[in-house]
Amino acid sequence: MESTKKILIITYYWPPAGGPGVQRWLKFVKYLPDFGWKPTVFIPDNPSYPIVDETLQKAVSEDLEIIKTRIWEPYQLAEIFGKDNKKFKAGQFDVGKNQSWKSKLSIWVRGNFFIPDARVFWVKPSVEYLKKYLKENQFDAFVTTGPPHSMHLIGLEIKKEFPTLKWIADFRDPWTEISYYKHLKLTKAADQKHRNLEQKVFETADITLATSYADAENFRKKGANAFCITNGFDRNEITENVAQNNSKFTLSYIGVLEQLRNPEVLWKVLNELLSEHEDFKNAFELKFVGRIDDKILSEIERSELKYLVNNLGYLSHSEANIEMANSDLLLITNFPDESSKGIIPGKIFEYLATGKQIVSFGPKDSDVKKILEETQAGKHFSYDDESELKTFLLQKFKEWQSGIAHSQTQNIEQFSRKNLTKNLTELL
Repeated sequence: MESTKKILIITYYWPPAGGPGVQRWLKFVKYLPDFGWKPTVFIPDNPSYPIVDETLQKAVSEDLEIIKTRIWEPYQLAEIFGKDNKKFKAGQFDVGKNQSWKSKLSIWVRGNFFIPDARVFWVKPSVEYLKKYLKENQFDAFVTTGPPHSMHLIGLEIKKEFPTLKWIADFRDPWTEISYYKHLKLTKAADQKHRNLEQKVFETADITLATSYADAENFRKKGANAFCITNGFDRNEITENVAQNNSKFTLSYIGVLEQLRNPEVLWKVLNELLSEHEDFKNAFELKFVGRIDDKILSEIERSELKYLVNNLGYLSHSEANIEMANSDLLLITNFPDESSKGIIPGKIFEYLATGKQIVSFGPKDSDVKKILEETQAGKHFSYDDESELKTFLLQKFKEWQSGIAHSQTQNIEQFSRKNLTKNLTELL
């Protein structure tokens, strides 16, 4: 048996932080020891998380070594720009047409003064702490995972100091290619600084990880040694024993839904189905679990759909999994623009594990479409596929009515967290 190797993971998000940003490395850390790697995790001591989910603490092993140092975050400043501190922390921007001046100002400040992001003040103290720590403790590799992409700036400094230490820069989302980047109201100089830093990370890291095929391809074009390891699902967390026959034909959305990913075509088609098919109207339920943008909710409020909405709000991860399994169709949405083809929302893998059918929206030939076709787990639509969408929903409704079992998904084990961790250790 080979001796155990050691890996240091530098991350901002860690339990009790909730939301999808935590899951990826929480799971890698869980399964790394199975493949001969001992992880140590470095996190901020006093972070300011937008979403907290205490139940995730249970997923952290007792014997995991965790090291911490304090962070100063400028979120007190967010108070100046209005009350919604949570949104500001989460990096969510109100990019709608009726932006307030406060909202515009906060976006401008965030993009131009905090480069790459508001966690940049953690870079210096972290580098000082880790230089000392790494001199005293032997490691084989280290990981920085962003966003926040400030983590990669820590990586640049560590690599400079320890050139033989293998560095994996993990991009859960792209940096300058992310859809909201163009909404940051950057000056020319700030834009250049973001791009230069990104480029430096791509050229310096030994391995750059992307969570989608398209992102990995884009990173390679920019000179990175990039590979795709998608997110996935954890077999141990999937709720298998659920009532298969709901009394309602339930379409559920689990997660955060903001204006930029609002599937208006879906609301339109559902309203048409309600007025054209009495049996559909009597049986249908639209379920929301998570945070849905107020503007989307008020749009639904102005239609017939409002009588059939079951809005459960934010639930813990395990409760959300139960609601997922208690659905007939699961909804996933992406930004409509071409540049978002490579976004694979982490939610899709948990959806896949339920064996339920998925209805997806986004740009035409996206990575999500590729996964759905490969696993036969549902159908992907662009935002103007009205008639195809209607046919699909009616077909699924008729299958539900007649009690036909869901079509069996296939090839989904490649997306289990354990298999993905195996891929990671092979790369290492």
